[in-house]
Amino acid sequence: MAGSRERAARAATAVRGWLRSVRPSRRHLRADVVAAVPSAVGSVPDGMASAALIGVNPVFGLYASIVGPVAGGLATSTRMMVVATTTAAALAAASALDGVDPADRPAALFLLTIVAGVLMIAAGLLRLGRYARFVSHSVMTGFLTGVAASIIFGQLSGFAGADVSGSTNVAKAFDLVTHLGRINVASLGIGLATLGILFGLMNSRWSTFGALAALVVPTLVVVVFGLDSVEQVRDAGDIPRELPLPVLPDLGMFTFDLLTGAAAVAVIVLVQGAGVSEAAPNPDGTPSDAGRDFVAQGVANVAAGLFRGQPVGGSVSGTALNVAMGARTRWAAILSGALLLPIVLLFGGLVGLVPTPVLAAVLIYAAITSIRPGVVAAIWRTGATSQIALVTTFAATLVLPVAAAVGIGVALSLLLQLNQEAMDLKVVQLEPLPDGRFRERPAPQRLDAGVVVALDVYGSLLYAGARTLQARLPDPAGARGTAVVIRLRGRTALGATFYRVVAGYARRLSDAGGRLYLSGLDPHLLDQARRAGVDLDGPVRAVAATDVVGESTLHALHDADAWLLRQSGDRPGG
Repeated sequence: MAGSRERAARAATAVRGWLRSVRPSRRHLRADVVAAVPSAVGSVPDGMASAALIGVNPVFGLYASIVGPVAGGLATSTRMMVVATTTAAALAAASALDGVDPADRPAALFLLTIVAGVLMIAAGLLRLGRYARFVSHSVMTGFLTGVAASIIFGQLSGFAGADVSGSTNVAKAFDLVTHLGRINVASLGIGLATLGILFGLMNSRWSTFGALAALVVPTLVVVVFGLDSVEQVRDAGDIPRELPLPVLPDLGMFTFDLLTGAAAVAVIVLVQGAGVSEAAPNPDGTPSDAGRDFVAQGVANVAAGLFRGQPVGGSVSGTALNVAMGARTRWAAILSGALLLPIVLLFGGLVGLVPTPVLAAVLIYAAITSIRPGVVAAIWRTGATSQIALVTTFAATLVLPVAAAVGIGVALSLLLQLNQEAMDLKVVQLEPLPDGRFRERPAPQRLDAGVVVALDVYGSLLYAGARTLQARLPDPAGARGTAVVIRLRGRTALGATFYRVVAGYARRLSDAGGRLYLSGLDPHLLDQARRAGVDLDGPVRAVAATDVVGESTLHALHDADAWLLRQSGDRPGG
């Protein structure tokens, strides 16, 4: 009973703490409202275009742009983060739903969004945020650049008003280029005009309203001049003008492909969200909590799915705009979602008039501006490993489903990490000085008879790293009566591969009349070595670490010298 009361008290304390943290500040409320207005306006074309990328009614993107910033803004630890629709998440959702019948796609989309949200919440609660750093910068850049290129290729047909075919966006773009006669001149003109407005206003003082102008002006041209050949949003279905009301997901739409697609969405959103947290730190210096941000984005996706929306996540562009407009607290993001609701209700009927080439142009513009040539060039100059990661992930994103490309990217990151740890290993010889310090020298390739060699190792000794050590240890062949000391101070983990390498090297030393010492071992590693079957009273001797740096290695050297002296005295003529 007492335990229940204690848990209830802790829960009440946590709730009170959360309410205090999200309470709006009167001092900053005006600045947050001012910042929220352009964010809300910009969400209209962004949300519609993201939904068009998935192939569903654009209103679902608007619903997500209402719910995501509100639900996410109330829960994030990164207070400037705007949780909204992103092109990368939309492309992943589109890839996951590619084989779903268009009539069933909305229901499948809502379920996918909820499942992705649940996966994000689980990742946050399990504190998996620390693993986001294992996705290398090269892999993530290759993936996001591939996403941008795929969006550009995929939107060219809508931009030009042409019917195309192809199994991938690259194939569709190729089909368009090889059949230019299919291009609708009026549609192409509207698309080019939209891009002209977007790029023309990009660096002007009106840049925050550039997307809205690019939405409104071409739409007026199509309506006023009666350009009936230009496809409009309403041609794909009715646009409901109503409040987004919650609906229960259709669990009958659940498939393995939907689950893998939701996992891909979750990985993309969480990695992008981690990048947003780094790019937009809290104004008061409070560190962001990756786990809490994971949960917040998961909550936002569950809410978006329930309210008939698409996947959302930490938006790089949305957050950058929020900060640039002078946002002070999380309420700028929350209000941006809330302000979008009356816009949808009052002007939702006009959404159907928007030309399809306009939405395609908005996506192409977003994709082009998301490419970072300087970052790509810097990665390319880094070396072959980074180049392989960049090109492989980029190519996989272009030709494979997004879920597969994400899986390849994550696996490639881990493989490159392991390879780097295995190859980035250095063995040096430690030469003792009279004052008790050591001088580093290049490690010998072969051992000399009757000498003691102390070695230190830089780099990981796990898995393949232990095999790299095996190849770089001095060869004991032909060296009678020698001893080797390997310094292991500071190591917190050693694996079975390392102990196997040590045992093999100790046998080779023993066959040559030598002995191996391991110095600086922590007590738990001593126990681990014994459990691994290493005979610490035979050809391998261990010297435990002390609180004095270098003491255990000096002790091992003295013991080895004394042992060699005894060995030489025991030999005939010694």
